[in-house]
Amino acid sequence: MVLSALSMAPERTLRMSELAQYAGSTLSRLSNVVIRLDKRGWVQRRPDPSDGRATLATLTDDGMGKVTAAAPHHVDAVRRLVFDPLTKVQQRQLGAISQRILGALDAPCPTDWAPPGANELPGRG
Repeated sequence: MVLSALSMAPERTLRMSELAQYAGSTLSRLSNVVIRLDKRGWVQRRPDPSDGRATLATLTDDGMGKVTAAAPHHVDAVRRLVFDPLTKVQQRQLGAISQRILGALDAPCPTDWAPPGANELPGRG
């Protein structure tokens, strides 16, 4: 997810906080992942020049090469595991469901929103 998100970002660069959202991760967990990717030469970290408190992650040319090399295998796996088992009708239904989800993602999120069941967690509500 990290390499993919960076590959699609302008200048292949995102703030770590934004990248954590794409990856569905906490900032501290993402930081550990990016450190490992940095050691492999796939990502570089640097302070954000517009805000020294933030850190930017940039996909390197080697990292982009890794994404490009993995793409055909990823597409084949998704086709085999997700689409091939479905009938044509189910594939169309999946498309319609995906469009609804994407539309909801584009809608503004209420400030008091919480995932279903969040208020049932210990110490809440």
